[in-house]
Amino acid sequence: MEEFDTVVVGAGQAGVAMSEHLTNLGIDHVVLERDRIAERWRSERWDSLVANGPAWHDRFPNMEFDCDDDAFADKDSVAAYFEAYAKRFGAPIRTGVDVTAVTPRGGRFLVETSDGRIGARHVVAATGPFQKPAIPPVIPADAGPLQMHSNAYRNPGQLPEGAVLVVGGGSSGVQIAEELMKAGRKVYLSIGPHDRPPRRYRGRDNVWWLGVLGKWNADSPGPGTEHVTIAVSGAEGGKTIDFRNLGHAGITLLGMTAGFADGIVRFADDLRANLAAGDANYLSVLDEADAFIARHGLDLPEEPEARIFPDDPPCVRSPLTELDLAEAGVNTIIWATGYKFDFGWIKSDAFDDLGRPLHQRGVSREPGLYFVGLPWQTRRGSSFIWGVWHDAKFIADQIAIQRGYMAYSGTAAIRWPEAV
Repeated sequence: MEEFDTVVVGAGQAGVAMSEHLTNLGIDHVVLERDRIAERWRSERWDSLVANGPAWHDRFPNMEFDCDDDAFADKDSVAAYFEAYAKRFGAPIRTGVDVTAVTPRGGRFLVETSDGRIGARHVVAATGPFQKPAIPPVIPADAGPLQMHSNAYRNPGQLPEGAVLVVGGGSSGVQIAEELMKAGRKVYLSIGPHDRPPRRYRGRDNVWWLGVLGKWNADSPGPGTEHVTIAVSGAEGGKTIDFRNLGHAGITLLGMTAGFADGIVRFADDLRANLAAGDANYLSVLDEADAFIARHGLDLPEEPEARIFPDDPPCVRSPLTELDLAEAGVNTIIWATGYKFDFGWIKSDAFDDLGRPLHQRGVSREPGLYFVGLPWQTRRGSSFIWGVWHDAKFIADQIAIQRGYMAYSGTAAIRWPEAV
């Protein structure tokens, strides 16, 4: 059986970052990846996907993208970036190796894989936040239309003819709905609570504003916003999402999907409230940005038109609360409803009842087990490309610290004071 100090599971952005820091610290390790480096970017996203942040920001510190700094890299370029990055420092990545189980055993771990068993003192789960597609149990699989998660969608041509219901108002749902609409499909878009930041404001991208306003460093989501999606897009060179414009372009906006019976989907009567909350979030960012500019005396152009919203389209003025799928000609339902964790391969009680890791900054309560790439692992930026690099460095440092303790072999005496 092979032995390593550390086994890293997953060779996406988290695994590559983890390997770089372990290499820099001289820690013997191997990275196991069941497919290819950055496989989710390659084969589990739609064809036209681009990064949601500009290339100058959505990258690791030590290598730039091979494109304009303000461009939004396409998914193939992102995958190629991580592959090239790993080659720069000779990352010990083994592809095509599936990890089937990780079991604590006598202060070490037994890592069972499709290529044999490996022993390790430390294990880092670097499988990221997008593990198991989450589809709410609302519409039965035999309801009629083809149903798929957004991770299975590639392009309009793969879908059967007819209208499409897209459920989810985050980045994925919005971009897929707009692509389908431009391909000539009738599209219905179900929207829940969301944040809607500006793509750019007063000459600066949203990621810049999040940085200077300290929002990337928020250590936890605000109360009641743990599951609020973010409607922001890098598509078509990056643009601010306004659902009203989508409505005027022909997409029928709907409230949150609430139920299904007899071929009819029911929607909550919350469309206006969801849009209003998104607007409030948007305006709050503009207010904070204006205050920051004034406080620091920055010479950035004013942008009063950014506060002007289009009129409500008819679908917002008189929102539908029911949709007869057959009558509307809906033959496809795409669930852009996020992901759930899938850590069943780790045989430990280091998870809560919902399967979420119990950890502090990625340090598990199971000694020797660590996580990288979790949403809000240390802050808001943790599951983003640049943020995961910094979290990986912290975890590598923790492993090095534990190695230092275990290497201690001194016999320092404990000297007790004499009794008086």
